[in-house]
Amino acid sequence: MPITISSTPETLSPSQLNRSVKSLLESHFDFVWVEGELSNFAQPSSGHWYFTLKDEGAQVRCAMFRNRNARLRFTPKNGDQLRLRARVSLYEGRGEFQLIGEFMEPAGTGALQAQFEALRDRLREEGLFDTDRKQELPEHARHLAIVTSATGAALQDILQVLERRNPAIRISVLPAMVQGEGAAAELCQALARAAHLAQHRADCDFDAIILARGGGSLEDLWAFNDEQLARAIVNHPLPIVVGVGHEVDFTIADFAADFRAPTPSAAAEVLSDDREELLDALATQRLRLEQAWNQQLQRLQRDLGHLRQRLRHPGSRLREQAQRLDEIELRLKRALISKLEGFKTTLEHQTQRLRAYAPGLRIDRQGEKLATLRRALEGTMNRRLGAAQLQLERQEQLLGNLNPLAILHRGYAVLYDQEGKLVRAARDTRPGENLRAVLGEGELQLGVLGEAGSEDKPS
Repeated sequence: MPITISSTPETLSPSQLNRSVKSLLESHFDFVWVEGELSNFAQPSSGHWYFTLKDEGAQVRCAMFRNRNARLRFTPKNGDQLRLRARVSLYEGRGEFQLIGEFMEPAGTGALQAQFEALRDRLREEGLFDTDRKQELPEHARHLAIVTSATGAALQDILQVLERRNPAIRISVLPAMVQGEGAAAELCQALARAAHLAQHRADCDFDAIILARGGGSLEDLWAFNDEQLARAIVNHPLPIVVGVGHEVDFTIADFAADFRAPTPSAAAEVLSDDREELLDALATQRLRLEQAWNQQLQRLQRDLGHLRQRLRHPGSRLREQAQRLDEIELRLKRALISKLEGFKTTLEHQTQRLRAYAPGLRIDRQGEKLATLRRALEGTMNRRLGAAQLQLERQEQLLGNLNPLAILHRGYAVLYDQEGKLVRAARDTRPGENLRAVLGEGELQLGVLGEAGSEDKPS
C-alpha cells in the first residue's frame, strides 16, 4: 500500500502501518545473501525453523519454512556460521523486521563451490571427462581393490553388498584418509599402490577399483575435488568406479571416474554379479544341456534301432537258404517229371507210327532203333538224375555246413554259464560255477573245479 503525504496526516492502525512497511520492504529488496552466526534456533512441531543471525554489531530475526528447509542436507545448530539466501520482510503480528530464508549453506561454501565449478569446467575443456577415454567395466569381476577409510561406514556398506550378492569376489582394501588435510595425497598414493600391485604381484590381479566414502558437506568431500586425484583416476590402468556421498553429491572424482555410482553401496552392486541371477542362469544352462543330451540320446537310440533292424540273425538266413533249397528241389523234380512225360509221349507216338507200318523187317529195325533210343533215354535220364542227386547232396552238405549245431555230432560241446552266456575261454569261469553243456544229443549240467594248470586245479 503506497504511502502518500498530504496536508492532513492520515491516521493508520498498527496493522495498516505494518502492512505498508512490509509491502515497501518486499518491493524494494530482491533476494539477499546474509552471513552470520546462528543463535536462538527453534524447530517446533510444524517443521518450520526460527532463528537469529548475528555478528558483532547487530542481529536479525529469520524464519525458514518447512517446504524450504526440507531441501537441505543438514540441520544447523547454534553457533554455526551460515550464509542465508532470503527475502526481506516484516512479521506484521509483532511489527518485527525479519528474513524469510530460501536457501542455507555453511559459511565459506560459496567460495568452495566456485572453486569446484572452475576446476570442473577447466578439466572438462581439457578433455579429461570425455566418454571415449573411459574404460569399460569388467563383466564378471573376481578381485576388487577398495580405496577408502578402513574405519568408515562406506567400507562396511560395500562389504555387506558384496557378501550378499557374490561372496566369491576377492577383496583387497587399500586404506587411505578420505577427509581433511593430506587426504587427497593419500588417495593418490593408494591408487598408485593398486596399479603397482596389479603389475608386479600375481595375487593382486585386480579387475577394477572402488574409490568411495560416505556422505558429508562440501568441505567433508573436498578431498575428492582435487585436481591431482582426478588426473590419477584418468591415467590409471585399471577401471575405477567412484561412489562418494549420496546421490545428490557430485565431485570432480565422479566426473573423472570410468563410472560414477551414486553411493558406495551402488558401486559395489555395479561391480558384482547377483548370486541369484547367476544361479538362475546356471539352472537355465543345465536345463539346456540336459535337453541337448536327451535329444542326442534319442537320436543314438533311433540309429541303434535302425542298425538292429538291418542286422539279421544267422538262423534266419539259414532258414531262407533251406527254403530256397526246397524250392530248387521241387523245381528239379517237376522238370524231370516233365521231361519224362515228354519222352513217354514221344515213345508212344513212335510206337503208334511203328504199328502203323507193321512190316517185320522195318519192325525189327525200328525195334532195334527203339531199343537204342530206350538205352539212350535211360542213360540220359540216369545221368540227369545222378547230376540232380549230386546237386541235391551238395546242397544238403552246404546246408549242414551252415548249421552251427552240426559240429556237435562230431563230439563237440557248447558251454553256457548260469546267465545263458556262451563260454569261450577258461578265464570266463570260476571254480564252483555251474555250467550247461549242449551235446549233439542232449545236455549236461557241469561244475567247474578249476582251470587246468592253475592253482585251483584239484590235487
